[in-house]
Amino acid sequence: MTQPTTAPFGTWKSPITAELIVANTLRLGEIRLEDEVIYWNELRPSEGGRSVVVRCYAAGAAPEITDVTPAPFNVRTRVHEYGGGAYLVDQGIVYFSNFQDQRLYRQSPGEAPTPLTPEAPLRYADGVIDRQRQRLICVQEDHRGDEVVNAIAAIPLNQSEPTILAQGSDFYAAPRLSPDGSQLAWVSWNHPNMPWDGTELWLADITANGQLSNLQQIAGGPTESIFQPEWSPGGILHYIGDATGWWNLYRWRGESEPLCPMAAEFGLPQWVFGLSTYAFESERSLLCTYRQDGVQHFARLDTETRSLTPIETPYDQIGGLQVSAGAAVFIGAVATRPSAIVRLDLATGEIQELRRTSQLDIDPSYLTEPESITFPTTDGLSAHGIYYPPKNNDYQAPAGKRPPLLVKTHGGPTAATSNAFNPGIQYWTSRGIAVLDVNYGGSTGYGREYRERLKGRWGIVDVDDCVNGALYLIEQGKADRDRLAIDGGSAGGYTTLAALTFRDVFKAGASYYGVSNMASLAEETHKFESRYLDSLVGPYPERRDLYEARSPINHVDQLSCPVIFLQGNEDKIVPPNQAELMVEALRAKGIPVAYVLFEGEQHGFRKAENIKRALDAELFFYAQVFGFSPADKIEPVEIRGLSSSS
Repeated sequence: MTQPTTAPFGTWKSPITAELIVANTLRLGEIRLEDEVIYWNELRPSEGGRSVVVRCYAAGAAPEITDVTPAPFNVRTRVHEYGGGAYLVDQGIVYFSNFQDQRLYRQSPGEAPTPLTPEAPLRYADGVIDRQRQRLICVQEDHRGDEVVNAIAAIPLNQSEPTILAQGSDFYAAPRLSPDGSQLAWVSWNHPNMPWDGTELWLADITANGQLSNLQQIAGGPTESIFQPEWSPGGILHYIGDATGWWNLYRWRGESEPLCPMAAEFGLPQWVFGLSTYAFESERSLLCTYRQDGVQHFARLDTETRSLTPIETPYDQIGGLQVSAGAAVFIGAVATRPSAIVRLDLATGEIQELRRTSQLDIDPSYLTEPESITFPTTDGLSAHGIYYPPKNNDYQAPAGKRPPLLVKTHGGPTAATSNAFNPGIQYWTSRGIAVLDVNYGGSTGYGREYRERLKGRWGIVDVDDCVNGALYLIEQGKADRDRLAIDGGSAGGYTTLAALTFRDVFKAGASYYGVSNMASLAEETHKFESRYLDSLVGPYPERRDLYEARSPINHVDQLSCPVIFLQGNEDKIVPPNQAELMVEALRAKGIPVAYVLFEGEQHGFRKAENIKRALDAELFFYAQVFGFSPADKIEPVEIRGLSSSS
C-alpha cells in the first residue's frame, strides 16, 4: 500500500475537479406519473441551463428514457420568480410553461409544441387538468399593470379566453381538483406573510358553468402554514399544517382531523410550486417523508388505524415523492454518490435508479462522510450543522497542523441544508479544506419555534450561529483559527457579508449574488419577497434604522478582510448593483476584493462553464489570501489590492 504524501492542507491534488462536477451534470425534479409512465424535468447546464421534460417507460431491466421537450423550448416558469410546477401531463399530453415567453404550450405525443395562451405578460404555474370542462386550472401571475396580480385561473384547451376563478389574495398555490371534478381546493396568503408563516386552505364547489361557489376557508390563518393539499382516491381532502408548531398531516371531513401528531416536520417551505412529501398508495394508505431531529424518515401511514410504519431504503434523503401503479418514484440521495430518480416497487421492494444527476464515479477514498453536529450558540441555545472533515487517501497533513475551514450558509434564509451528496463540497474536502454547512436558527426541519428564531433578527441569529459553529470546531481541534472562510448565495450571501462585516472571526469570504443593502432589497425585489423582510428585520420604511444598521454596505469601515463577489448580470431577485456597490467601497478602502460577473445568468448559476468558473475562482481566491498553492491549474482572478493575484 502506497504511503500518503505529506503536503499542506489546500494543496492536495484531487480528481474531483470543477470540470468533472459540471460534465454531464443534471438537476432533476418535478416528477409526474401517469399509470406506469414516469416523467421528470431535468435542468442541463451543458445546454445553457435549459430544462427538459423527459419520459420514462420503466418496465423491464432497461428503462426507455426519451426527451419530450424539443430545443429550444425551456420548461421553466417565473411565477414568484423561483418557479416550480412548470408542467403537467394528462393522457400523454404535456402542458408546460416556456421560459422565454412564459406562455403555456401543449405538446401531444410525436408532435411539436403549440401555444395554448396568447402573447402577453402573463405567467402560469402549478396546473391541473379539469377534463370534464376541457380546461387547465393553474396559478396565473399577471404583469400587465403597475402591480403584479396573482389568481387562480382556468385556461380553456380550445384556446379561448381564460377565466379567473379566485382572486383578491396576494398569492395563490396548489389548486387541486377533487377526483369527481366537483370541488376545488387551494392555498392562498397575503402580505407580509411568506407561505411558511401563515396561509389559508380554501375549498369551493364548482358550478355547472365552471365557476366557484360556497367558498370556505377550512384551515390555516396568519400564524398557521398550510402545505400540499391533496385529494385521496376516494375524494377526501388531506393537507399538512403546523397549528401545533410542527408540519403534520391532517384530513378534512367536515372538520380537521390530525392523522399522525408528532414533533416532526412533514412539510417544507414553499419556495417553489409542486413540492410533494406524501402521496396516496390507496384510499387508506399513503407514503410520506418527514424530518425529526434533523434526520429524514420514509414511512407508510394507515389513515384508518393512524399507524406509521417505516420503509427501509438505502437513501438518506427522499424528495419529490409520487406514487402510482404500485410504485413510488422519488429523488433519492445519499452522502457519497449522485442523487437519482428512483422507482421503488411497493410489492417487492425492488429499487431501480432511472437517472442520476451525474455519472460521476469517484473512488470512495476521496470522499468524506458528513457528520451531523449540534453546537452551543448565543443565549444558551443550540444550533445545527453538517461537518465534512478533509479526506484524500493520497495525502496527509504535516503533523500538528489544522485544516482551513469553509463555513457554508444556505439561502432562503428559510431553507435547510442536508447530507445529500454534494460534489461542490467534496471539491473542497478532497483538497484538504474542511467544510461546515450550517442550519442556523431560522432553518426548516426543526419545527416552527426554531424557524422563528430569525424573526426580527436576520443578520444576528444566523451570523452568531455561523460564528459559533466555526468556534466550536476550533475548540474541537478541527479547524485553523487563522484560515476561516465563509461563503453563501442569495440570503446566504447576506449572512456571509454580515459575518465578515460585523464579526471579527472569518478571514475571507465569497458572496454569491448576496444582499449587501437591505433597504435596496426591500425597495427593488419582486412581489413574492417584497414584504419578506417585514418579519426578518421589521416593517419598511418604518424601521429604516434597522435596515441601515444591518446592511454591510453602510459599515464597510468595519470590514477588513478579503471578499470575492460572484454575480449574474440578469439577476432580478438580487440585482448586480448589490454586489457592485460593495466592490467599489472595498476597492476605495484598499481591501483585497475580486468581482466576477456572469453574462446571461439570473439568480443562481445554470450554465456549466459559469458553475465551473465560479468554483475555481473561489479556490484561487482563498489560495491567494491564505498563501497556499493549489494543485489545480486555474485561470487567475483579478484581485484588487492583493499584488500576488497576477
